[in-house]
Amino acid sequence: MADGGVLRAMRTPWGARLVLDRPAKLNALDHALVEALDRAIDEAVADPEVRVVVIEGAGRAFSAGYDLNQEVAVVIEGPLQWRELLARDIAVTLKVWDCPKPVIAQVHGYCLAGGLELAMACDLIVAAEGTKLGEPEIRYGSAPVTLLMPALIGQKKTRELLLTGDLIDAAEAERIGLVNRVVPADRLAAEVDALAVRLARTPPEVMRLTKRMLNRAMEAAGLREAIEAGLDLGTMINAADTPEQREWDEIVRRDGLKAALAWRDRRYERLTGPSSEEASAPSTRA
Repeated sequence: MADGGVLRAMRTPWGARLVLDRPAKLNALDHALVEALDRAIDEAVADPEVRVVVIEGAGRAFSAGYDLNQEVAVVIEGPLQWRELLARDIAVTLKVWDCPKPVIAQVHGYCLAGGLELAMACDLIVAAEGTKLGEPEIRYGSAPVTLLMPALIGQKKTRELLLTGDLIDAAEAERIGLVNRVVPADRLAAEVDALAVRLARTPPEVMRLTKRMLNRAMEAAGLREAIEAGLDLGTMINAADTPEQREWDEIVRRDGLKAALAWRDRRYERLTGPSSEEASAPSTRA
């Protein structure tokens, strides 16, 4: 399978492991990585030897979300360009959702924003103990890109997480149904491998139709319409050019992303006091 430099694709007896491979950036999803993932999913779907796909992250995180440094460097001009950018990211996330083969997200460290959306698009999520998950976009004037969370965990918990930007740990994520299993970090790969072996025993056509049945049930309840509405409103939010957004962008350009994250966290500490999650967590656009 292809290796795009930012993504390693490894063959296994049951299928393919796709490894997000920007560990120095906590596997932030830049344009190259999104495009490499897009191609890798196409290759996995076309390969009859691939029964199951696993997506994981190299280094100390699954993914911290989309690459904010790249976004600020490009300077996105107006709502039309924002919509084009966000629509492209949604298309790749939904390609994972629509994959006719089962996809498992193997998450550890941080699974945030667009990284969490990628994991939520997978059929199953297996998380290492201590993983931090969340969508903190609202804290710097942005919004989720692919609005999957309400369909997975319901409105009330989604509202709490998206309106506060708070992170939760893996145990809480399992309790609310955001992840399927939580396992010790040193057993994560082995547990995912064992699960993939079980899934690979199902005849591919049966698996494909069962997945389609489940997807159609959620789509009949309005999943794709909600995602499309989220795209429209997310475009408006990102293009709003509020004073906070301008200050965020200026700090990123002048002092770097780390300084901008510190500025963001100080604003929330003044209101609530620092939390252990905020003291340690990175963040991204979506």
